[in-house]
Amino acid sequence: MTGQQIIRVILNGKCANETAVRDAIFKARERFSDYKLEVRVTWEQGDIERLYKDACNDKITRVVVGGGDGTLNEFTHAALSSHLETAPELGILPLGTANDFASACGIPKSIEAALKLAITGQAQHVDVGKCNQRYFINVAAGGFGAQITNETPSELKNFLGGSAYTLTGLVRALNFSPYKSRFVSDSFDTKAEVIIAAICNGRQAGGGQQLAPNARVNDGLFDVIFISAFQISDGGQVIKELFNPDASGTFVQRFRTKKLLCEFETHQAAPLNLDGEPLNSNRFEFEIIPKALPVVIPSNCPMLHG
Repeated sequence: MTGQQIIRVILNGKCANETAVRDAIFKARERFSDYKLEVRVTWEQGDIERLYKDACNDKITRVVVGGGDGTLNEFTHAALSSHLETAPELGILPLGTANDFASACGIPKSIEAALKLAITGQAQHVDVGKCNQRYFINVAAGGFGAQITNETPSELKNFLGGSAYTLTGLVRALNFSPYKSRFVSDSFDTKAEVIIAAICNGRQAGGGQQLAPNARVNDGLFDVIFISAFQISDGGQVIKELFNPDASGTFVQRFRTKKLLCEFETHQAAPLNLDGEPLNSNRFEFEIIPKALPVVIPSNCPMLHG
C-alpha cells in the first residue's frame, strides 16, 4: 500500500521471540494498514545506537522501542548524543521487568494496547536528564540505591516499603556505610552523610517504588531526594518523612532544581545508576534538558505539567 507511514520497531533481542510480542506485531500490521511496521532486533551492546542512526538516515519519523528501562535508557542516550535538531518520535513498548518510566506515564501493560498507543498516539516533548556525559530519562540513584540490582532479593528491593523494620533492618543487615556527600544547586548547598540520593525526572524506580510522586516530565526540573544517615530508633520518623512528598524533614530532604552537583568523599568511585545502568565516579554533574525528546505517551499522562 502506497503512502504508508513507516514505523521502525526496535526490539530487545531477549524479547523478540516471545509469542505475545510477535502476535501483537502481526495483529498490528493487519489492524493499522496506514502504517508499515518494520522490525529490527538488538543482539549486543551498541546495537540501539546503530539502529537509531539507521532510522535517522532512513528518515524514519517514529521509532517504537520494545524492552525494559535499560533499553529505553540506551535509546535516550543515542538520541540526545546525536545532537539532531529533529529526532524521531519515540514510542514505548514496555517489555522489561520493572518498566518504571512507562508505568509512571500510564502506558498500558498490555502489549497490544501499548503497541496501539505507540503507533497511533500523539508525541509530547519530555525533559531528559544529563549526568556528566550520559543521558537518562527516568531516575539517577546513588549511594545504597545504586546497589539494588535485578539480582537483589525482592525483600531488599522494597527498602522504601511501608514499615520501619524494612528500612532499618535493611541498613543494619547490609552494614551500609553512608557516603559523605555534598549537594550544590542554584539555591542549595549542603553536606550530609547520605544513604541514598535520587535525582528524578520520572517518579519511580526499582519496580514501582515512588521516589518523587510529584515529578513532572515536562516542567524543566529535577525532583531530588536524599536520605541522611539515621539510628535504628529513628526508623519510624524516616518512614513518616518518606511518605510526605511535599516537604523535607530531619532525615529526608527534597527539593527541585535545573542543575545539581553531587560530590562523594570516597576512596573508590561511588556507584550511580542511570535508569538502572551503572556509572561510577566521585563527582556527578546533573543538568535537565527541557523538552528534549518527543515521546508518545497518553494524553492524560499523570506526569505531564499543565
